[in-house]
Amino acid sequence: MMTTLLIDTSNQPLAVSIVEEQTTLLNYQSNLKKNHSLQLMPVIEQLMNEANIKPKDLSEIVVANGPGSYTGLRIGITTAKTMAYTLNIPVYEVSSLKALANVSDRNDTLLVPLFDARREHVFAGVYKKEHNNLITIMEDCYISIDDLNEFLKSTDQTYIFIGIDSQSLSKRLNGEVDPVLPNASLMMKIKGEAISNVHDLKPRYLKLSEAEQNWKNNQTKI
Repeated sequence: MMTTLLIDTSNQPLAVSIVEEQTTLLNYQSNLKKNHSLQLMPVIEQLMNEANIKPKDLSEIVVANGPGSYTGLRIGITTAKTMAYTLNIPVYEVSSLKALANVSDRNDTLLVPLFDARREHVFAGVYKKEHNNLITIMEDCYISIDDLNEFLKSTDQTYIFIGIDSQSLSKRLNGEVDPVLPNASLMMKIKGEAISNVHDLKPRYLKLSEAEQNWKNNQTKI
């Protein structure tokens, strides 16, 4: 019996699921303004207890690897790595934005999942659903809101912005918004190959943190 733990801590929302074969046993979603370091392990333990599953019963782990919140990604990735290494089970990574796009059931328009990256920028990708498969139209990137609006306009296609941050940014976005929460169970459909070495699993930030950027700027002045 294949039992999978799925984790998404990419942004403020927290999503954790336990899937057995193709059946979702338990699914957790929240949008609390609370550090994932305080939430994640208690939620995992709660779900496993409710499903009557022990850690040794897990067959694999799937985790969203970014882009997104620096702190959130580190917590999710570290938890997935530690559990996979300790239990000696495979771990899979999934784009956080692709996972968010996959929540939408719209196949009549471009899907634009995004996270607010502050300072008039977002982390965004552009996808389209064809025959229940997600096709990448624009790779995940760190992009200004103006440039994203311009790119979408140039496609001459309809589009919808996906994710909770689309609501707070709606006045700057030129299009329809759907402020859905991530659903970790749906990452099962888009997981790729297992990471060959669990230690190679790293967050995909796409942008330096402010502290790292300041350090880099200071180094160039020396």
